[in-house]
Amino acid sequence: MSTGSDKPAGAAELQAARVVLERMGVSPQDLLGPSAQRAPLPTFADYIPKVSAAVSQGTRRVYDSYWKRIEQQWGDRRLDEPTPLEIKQLAEHVREHVVSRRNARGGRSAAEHLIAALRCLYRHAVADELISEAENPAKRVPKPRRLPSTRRGLPATGLEEVQRIAATTGNDPALDTLLLRLHTETACRRGGALTLRPHDLDADQCLVLLHEKGDTVRWQPVSPTLMWHLLAHAEERGASVDGGQLLRYRSRAPITSRRYDHLWKRIGSHLPWVATQQISTHWLRHTTLTWVERHFGYAVARAFAGHTSTSGDTGTTTTYVRANLDEIATALAALTNEPHPLAPSTPRREQQHG
Repeated sequence: MSTGSDKPAGAAELQAARVVLERMGVSPQDLLGPSAQRAPLPTFADYIPKVSAAVSQGTRRVYDSYWKRIEQQWGDRRLDEPTPLEIKQLAEHVREHVVSRRNARGGRSAAEHLIAALRCLYRHAVADELISEAENPAKRVPKPRRLPSTRRGLPATGLEEVQRIAATTGNDPALDTLLLRLHTETACRRGGALTLRPHDLDADQCLVLLHEKGDTVRWQPVSPTLMWHLLAHAEERGASVDGGQLLRYRSRAPITSRRYDHLWKRIGSHLPWVATQQISTHWLRHTTLTWVERHFGYAVARAFAGHTSTSGDTGTTTTYVRANLDEIATALAALTNEPHPLAPSTPRREQQHG
């Protein structure tokens, strides 16, 4: 006895079947027979080094410690074994046992980065066709909600106090004042400063080439005074000879992010408000960009910051109101009270910051 129609399925039925299979993460080849069994998936210990070698240096630097934690916890497990609940449990464990730092906010950032590190692993696993998109457990675990930032622009008096302490204390005031001026003029992140090389300096047009997060690269104007100090620093500390990292100690060893940590700890020991409010280098970025936005508008401030995202209505609008390098140079000239080769004119600065 027949249990159904012998009429072949039409186009609509076939399309409906494809949609159902796609939602289930099943391909038509999976239905051909029991012999088409998928090979066992690699373990985290096997797969993490492969992904680490495939990502950029910046991504590796951010996720490396979290991949190590994942490998410690789940190294012998296959990629398809952890559930979304287990991922959430691991994120909470990392959050509760995070190392307490001066700018810690309850471990929320650590939990967020752990989930992001797992999502990176599973994106590669999907691309390698080890799992389907529907089988990605990290995609179903939400990241912790980010709290509003407590950072803001420093007032002119506060910035002057910070610069004074950096210039009169410590074992290398020349280096510390150079760091502060570089970040104040360019609003660059620490990573952008630490990757500077002598060949990133355009002395004729007073530009520095910044390599920052997301593999972004941009030319940023600096004042003639800062350019002179950067060139002198490179010459005196050996960077101009070997072409390596520009910013160095007197010993000619390249500085690391620890120099910033020690700098702000020292400044905080002299200025209690710096320690209390947990002021860091990123506050200088807020300070400069706030001043630029107030005096030259959003488009120039956005370009000054090196923001390139085009998501959302605001991002779409900036396609038509994007500021150019000359406008950034004009804002810098007003900020520093120094002429710049790319600035058509130098507006008089009314107030430095605030």
